[in-house]
Amino acid sequence: MTAPAVSAALREAAALLLPVACAACGRPGEALCGGCRLALRPDLRRRRLDDGVEVVSALTFEGPVAAALRAYKQRGRTDLARAFAPAMRAVLVECALAHGLLLDAVPIPPSAAGSRRRGYRPIELLLHHAGVAPLGALRWQRATDDQRALGVADRDRNLRGALTVRGDPAGRAVIVVDDVVTTGATLREARRALTAAGAQVVGAVTLAATPRVLPARTSPPESPGDSS
Repeated sequence: MTAPAVSAALREAAALLLPVACAACGRPGEALCGGCRLALRPDLRRRRLDDGVEVVSALTFEGPVAAALRAYKQRGRTDLARAFAPAMRAVLVECALAHGLLLDAVPIPPSAAGSRRRGYRPIELLLHHAGVAPLGALRWQRATDDQRALGVADRDRNLRGALTVRGDPAGRAVIVVDDVVTTGATLREARRALTAAGAQVVGAVTLAATPRVLPARTSPPESPGDSS
């Protein structure tokens, strides 16, 4: 078991032993209360990026979903990976059935700083709980500016050329996996890097999608490598 996996497992065990409150609404005594858990039931929606890649998302990034996802990524609530797993599994199955292929799931990697700060890799942990082994074919090759401070066009410019491929994904049919899609900038950059390395990117899936394209300085909770 890798060090990040051990760290995540210890966090989950601690969450079972210590007093907790609902990650979404703060109700004491439950990691996720019944009402907020219902909000995590998958409700698939699709959008097509301007590079032609279809993105399938399981949830809308608002209300209890947004609050729980922030807790999962920012406050170390790795116990929520199990709660999110059915939604992640639903979009992965939908994408695989749509293309009739055995697909490799390639997660967007966290930034090096984000990975060190958390001690776990959020998207890979979600895939693990969804029963899927991730193909770690991407890595960040340069630093990028905080996406939260940028508008739509600037997000693409900020990420252009920032991802590179590790290993040899040539000839593999893959789907790119991220937590939240906003403008699609991260997913487009991932597709560029993978396609250049010879992989066949057939689509992308995210746990959640923002309900609209956001203006500058407003975005999902994380930046470079953590939101699209």
